[in-house]
Order: sequence, then C-alpha cells, then structure tokens
Amino acid sequence: MTVSPEGLSLAAEFPDASREQWQRLVEGVLRKSGKQDVTGTQAEDALATKLEDGLTARPLYTAEDAPGGAGFPGFAPFVRGGRPQGSAVSGWDVRQRHTHPDPRTSNEAVLADLEHGVGSVWLELGRDGLPVAALPEVLEGVYLDLAAVALDAGAEFPAAAERLLALYAERGVPAEAATGTLGADPLGLLARTGDDSPTAGLLAGAAALAVRLHEGFPGLRAITVDALPYHEAGASPAQELGCALAAGVAYLRELTAAGLSPDAAAGQLEFRLSAGADQFLTIAAFRAARRLWARVAEASGISSQAAAQRQHAVTSAVMMTERDPWVNMLRTTVACLAAGVGGADAVTVLPFDSALGLPDAFARRIARNTQAILLEESHLARVVDPAGGSWYVERLTDELAHAAWSWFQEIERAGGLRAALCSGLVADRIGDTWARRSTALARRKEPVTGVSEFPNLGEQPLVREPAPAPLTGGLPRVRRAEAYEALRTRSDLHRDATGARPRLFLAALGPAAAHTARLTFAANLFQAGGIETVVGQGTDPAALAEAFAASGATVAALCSSDALYEEHAVPVAAALKAAGAARVLLAGRPGEQEAGYRQAGVDEFVSAGGDAVAVLTSLLDQIGVAR
Repeated sequence: MTVSPEGLSLAAEFPDASREQWQRLVEGVLRKSGKQDVTGTQAEDALATKLEDGLTARPLYTAEDAPGGAGFPGFAPFVRGGRPQGSAVSGWDVRQRHTHPDPRTSNEAVLADLEHGVGSVWLELGRDGLPVAALPEVLEGVYLDLAAVALDAGAEFPAAAERLLALYAERGVPAEAATGTLGADPLGLLARTGDDSPTAGLLAGAAALAVRLHEGFPGLRAITVDALPYHEAGASPAQELGCALAAGVAYLRELTAAGLSPDAAAGQLEFRLSAGADQFLTIAAFRAARRLWARVAEASGISSQAAAQRQHAVTSAVMMTERDPWVNMLRTTVACLAAGVGGADAVTVLPFDSALGLPDAFARRIARNTQAILLEESHLARVVDPAGGSWYVERLTDELAHAAWSWFQEIERAGGLRAALCSGLVADRIGDTWARRSTALARRKEPVTGVSEFPNLGEQPLVREPAPAPLTGGLPRVRRAEAYEALRTRSDLHRDATGARPRLFLAALGPAAAHTARLTFAANLFQAGGIETVVGQGTDPAALAEAFAASGATVAALCSSDALYEEHAVPVAAALKAAGAARVLLAGRPGEQEAGYRQAGVDEFVSAGGDAVAVLTSLLDQIGVAR
C-alpha cells in the first residue's frame, strides 16, 4: 500500500493482479486476432521475441523471473559494478580514438579533445597509421600525468610500449602517475590476421611487459583483451563474451607462468567490448562480462580485491552506416547510454562518419559531446547500477552469462582460443551466426534506419579522407548495412553513367485509402536498392499503361488493397505487360488469386518478410544496372 504525504492511501482498495489474470486478458486480445487456441503460458509465448544465442525477451517479467545472486556493487560477482560507488565520483572515462596517420594532425585533434572533456586518448599505431616513432609529436603538449593513454599497435606493441615509457621518463612523469594501457593483444592480432607464426613470441613479449609494469608502473596495464575482432566479424553477444573470456584466461596462464601472482596477472588486463544500439542487451552484456570474469577469478585463486573486470566499451562498428550517416548519432547515443548504465569504466563513441573514413573535427566533437551530455546534463553516472532490480535485465544478464559460458567451455575443450582460431572453430561458428543475421537483415526483420528503411535517394554524400587500411587475413569485418549499400552504389554508378537512376513504375490502384499502405511499403523497399519510383494512380488499364510508358521505367509494381486487386490487378498487369514492362510485381500476398495474377502477367509478389536484397538485386539486373 502506498501512502501519500497527506495520508491518503493510494491503490489500497485494489487487489494485486496475478500473472494468470494478465494471461487471460492477453488470451482475449489474441482470440480477436484469430488465435483461438492460445491459453495460459502460450499467450506469453505468442508475444515473446527471439534474440540471438537462444535468448528470449518475454512480454512480462515479475519478481519470480529474477535469478538472484547479483550481489552488491563493488563486490563479487561484480554484476552490479566493479566499484562500490560505480561511476558516481567522476563518471566513466571518456576515451577518444585517433587514427589519422599524420602526427601533427593527430596532435591537434588530441589536444582539442582533451581541452573539451576527453579523459584519455586511444592511439592506433603502426603499419599505415601513426608511426610508433611519432609518439612524442602526437603527445606534444599533453599532460601525461593527468591524461591516460591507450595504445593499439598490433604486432608493434613492444616498440610502442618502449617509446611511451621512454617518453614518461623524458618528461619526468612519476611512474605512479602514468595511467592507461599499452595494448598488447597477440590473440586479437591473430584473430585479425590469421597469422599464427608470431603469436608465441608476442605472447612472451606481452608477459615480459606485464612483469615490468607490475614492478614499476602500478597505473599501467600491459594487455588489452580486445573482443572487437569477434564482434566485427558478426559474433553474437554470447560469442563475443565467450571469446573475450577465453582470451583473458589464456593471458592469465601466460602471465602466471612468467612469474606474476594471479592477482598481479589480473591487474594487467583491460577488456575491450562492443556496445550496440540494443540498449538492454548491451547493459546485460557488460554486467554478464563482469560476472563471467568473477567466476574465472574465483577458479584461478584471484582475490576479490583484484577480481573486478576493467572494461572499455566501444560503440559498435557493425551498426554504423555509410548512407544517411547522421542516423549514426542516434545509434551511438543509445549504445553509449547502455554502456554507461551497464557499468563500463571507459567509453569510446565512434564518430558518426567513421564508416566513411577518417572523421572530421565536427564528428569528433559530436562523439565526445554525446558522452558529456549523458554525464553532465543527464547525470547518468550519478546512479550506481541504474538497471539493478529490473527483472528483465537481471534475467537477461543471467541467461547471457550462461550462453557465453557454454561457448567459452567449448573453446577451452578445443585447446583454448589460440587453437580455436587456428582450427577455424571460431570463424565457422561466428560465420554461421552472421549468416543467420544476414538473412534477417535481407528480410528487413532487423531494419537499418536510413538504409533498408526510410532511405533517402536525394541525400548528399559525405566524403572523408580514407582511413588507414585495416588488418586483414583473419576474421572478416562486417556491417549490417553493407548489402543494401552495395545496391545503392550500383545505382549511383548507373546514375553517373546514364544521367538517371534505375526506375520502377508504381501503379497505385484506387483511392489513397486503398493503396497508401502498400504504396509506402513498395516505395520504401525499392528505394532501399537505389531504385527511383514513379507513381501513377487510377484503375484504368490504358491510362496506367500510358503513364508507365512515359515514366522511363522498364519494370512496374501494383499497389492496392486485396479487394481492389481482385477487381483490377488482372487487366492492369496485362496492360503494363503490353506496354513493354519487362517485369511486373505485386505488393502483397496473392492468396488464392495467384494463378490468375500470374497468367495476366504478374511475375513476382513482394511482401513484408520477403528477401528484399534478392528482389532488389534481381531488379537491378533486369533493368540493366551493372554489378
């Protein structure tokens, strides 16, 4: 019973509702939609949503669904946070990534970021990127006793670490004031390149570096357990967490074999995990990751004081788009919020134009301001574990942790992560996952706003300086939008070569009330493939055929209600064929009329849930757009 300040009892006259009552109400709604035999828990199942990794989002959660055992913030199993105060003291670490290969340009960007709220910098070094030898120039003017530095130098991490440590000495930075991570990650490098030949030597070098830092630099960590190679290859959340856990265990073995205690070895690791736009799944992933690592720590003899996982969240590159990149701001905002709520210690928001190349100053500003607004205006970090107590999040955390643990055990049975990478186990399993997700993307069951849904053919493209070439040879890099963006690129090239985009004529039969729904669906579908739509309205076959001939299109689609299709689809389809339409489609499912429609000239039926990528690819081929 709730009592107001005036002493009035609120809801005191109303009994608590039961789960069974809710189910009966849902049964009534489902019966109205034609599902007569759905009763009890079947009513909940009918409204449940299937997620990856065999997880399910239920329509209703109660206290009975909460698994318990989350503990308290700052205490094992660290589900509720790695520190008792969470991020409430100073917020999470705002970490900006820098990839520009020119040292002077990078230095200007680093200083601008640090001046405007960034707490640490993440530098990608080596190969075609920033030269390792240019570290002093890149960090010129940076107060290294205040700003943490995270290095990412791939196989060149020994040289990069030596250069940074020498820079600390040259500038008189006390060893205890140096913070950040030197970024050694031989297994992540193996995942990126597929080349195992340097792994043994790099593992030994990483272990030696960790011993050195433990003895002389208490604020620096030697190793980054980078899960991004798995995420960016299309891994599910459980697969990403399982691979990260397997990498962490492998590094624990190397470091303890080199002479470090379990506590000291754990203190040399930082975990880099992705944050996606599914906010609840991302929150659950960061909470589950800490729980999983706490279990490893317990089995490894690591004390509770050293068992909290240090987490660096990076907004997902898989979700970023080249087309309509402004929508990426929304995606990264949700991902950043979820990472912060999930308890990440450091967060990197990728600039909205990162899929196009090197980000400009405006994009970097938006990236850092996204975090500044969440921290300083929304006060997101002032609440410790905001998701704690949510029955849905607690249940999702538990189920995700179990799924990730099962995958981790499979990797361990295969001989550990290194062996699983070399044998192809990781690549095959992640490839299967991405294939299933690609099917959902192709069918638009997982929509990509601005690309597969609500595309804008008239958008002005953003042009960015090319980024340094990424490592290749190992796990692939994928993005959700790539299949549709490839179709749009074909359309662009066709427009540049011919002066016009490929076109499709939409025959809108009858009044707006009858055709608007399917006309909107069809225009959205075809424009997602870069096909411009021209609309003709009416029911007169001759008039529509004349409008088709004047449109410049070679293919057409009918859009209307089922009732008007029965009356007008056959003569209109025949007229369009006679007018030269190489292909006629119909928006909707044909039902019992399919044979008649096909006989009249309808070649294909398109509806929600169909393979949009296949339809669009074949249409571009039909129109004569080069691949």
